[in-house]
Amino acid sequence: MDTTKNTRLDFFRAMIGRDMSGSISPLGRWLNVTLRQVDEGLLVADLIVREDMTNPAGMLHGGATCALLDDLVGAMVFSLNREYLYVSVNMNVDFLHAARLGDMISIRAEAIRAGRNIVHCEGRIVAEDGKIIAKCSTNLVQTNTKLPF
Repeated sequence: MDTTKNTRLDFFRAMIGRDMSGSISPLGRWLNVTLRQVDEGLLVADLIVREDMTNPAGMLHGGATCALLDDLVGAMVFSLNREYLYVSVNMNVDFLHAARLGDMISIRAEAIRAGRNIVHCEGRIVAEDGKIIAKCSTNLVQTNTKLPF
């Protein structure tokens, strides 16, 4: 039995309810989401939109939106028990509603098709009222960098 899979899932599951200020990703530390759900091929997190994530209008910046989606999708791929690091090769983002300073948002990242070399994923950012703030589809490709854990 391969226990690596359980170890990675257990690592993320131990983080449920805690902020990600200790993330291995420097960007992830800045984003500092709180994990809410962890399953193989699925991560759900939330955060309150901070001032340093907004544009001059006080709305969640498009770049921060993309960073949230990309970082959570990247973290989710670790739950797939792959031997090598995967990186994004493209991301298509649709911005559908605004999130404002102080809003609570939820970010969901899910593997739709996990092929041998390419993992196709979708992500969504949703407001408390259920409105979809943004959604993405993205592909991650296997690199030749072995994961150290």
